[in-house]
Amino acid sequence: MAFVNYTTKNIAIKIVYYGPGLSGKTTNLRYIYSRMDNSSRGELLCLETPIERTIFFDLLPIKAGMIHDFQIHFQLMTVPGQVFYGASRKSVLKGADGLVFVADSQIPLLDANLENFDGLRKNLLEYNVDLNFIPIVFQYNKRDLETLIPVETFNSLLNPLKLPFYESSAINGEGVFETLKAIAKITVPYVREKVFGEKREPAEKDKQERKIIIEEAEREREKLKEGVMEEVKKAAGEDVEFVSKQEEAPIRMTKIKFRSQRDIENEVENLSKEFSHLK
Repeated sequence: MAFVNYTTKNIAIKIVYYGPGLSGKTTNLRYIYSRMDNSSRGELLCLETPIERTIFFDLLPIKAGMIHDFQIHFQLMTVPGQVFYGASRKSVLKGADGLVFVADSQIPLLDANLENFDGLRKNLLEYNVDLNFIPIVFQYNKRDLETLIPVETFNSLLNPLKLPFYESSAINGEGVFETLKAIAKITVPYVREKVFGEKREPAEKDKQERKIIIEEAEREREKLKEGVMEEVKKAAGEDVEFVSKQEEAPIRMTKIKFRSQRDIENEVENLSKEFSHLK
């Protein structure tokens, strides 16, 4: 849930970038950070324990509208997608207002995308959040590489509700701000409804229709996977590329050490509250 400060008239909206390991989540945040003026962003932080880490920074958009007479701020964060960072991947979703699912477009990583997306759904349910009713934008990253999963396949497997999606090459900045603008645009009305109760929850009919679409998509998923897996076999002998040839410009990131994941969760909450107090 967004942090609201009624004194300073600020609302801090939490956007989480989620996806498999090395799909480009941190690259998105680093690119956004590097292109924003110092006055419109906070410090880029890496909160870490010996086995977990969370990337976080605050963002004040130049133009994002108002919620009543409250100024909107965004807090962008992500965690590594590898399996051994499971605690971080779950905890970062707590209180999320919007999601960006960053998928790796390389064919050999199809299963990693699907498994991570299913993990996202399960982790959200731990917080009583239905993935079908939270703002989400899909980013199909690394489109500058070869041997790619077709966008149509991605949408069939991950996005049957036909939600916003963007092709990207985050390392080159392509599609990064388009994705950010899209998730901001659909999250603001969602927060307005949640915080100020301006609109009722989706009608029961709408919920049932979405449920039917998702169930049909689940039945089709295995059939689609079979066809794509043939391409995976062909590509099995090829190397998987995790970065494009272009190097990322060095960006300063402040690392803060913590003893436990619980300490990181508390610090993220404190930072969120602190940012919402800024004038």
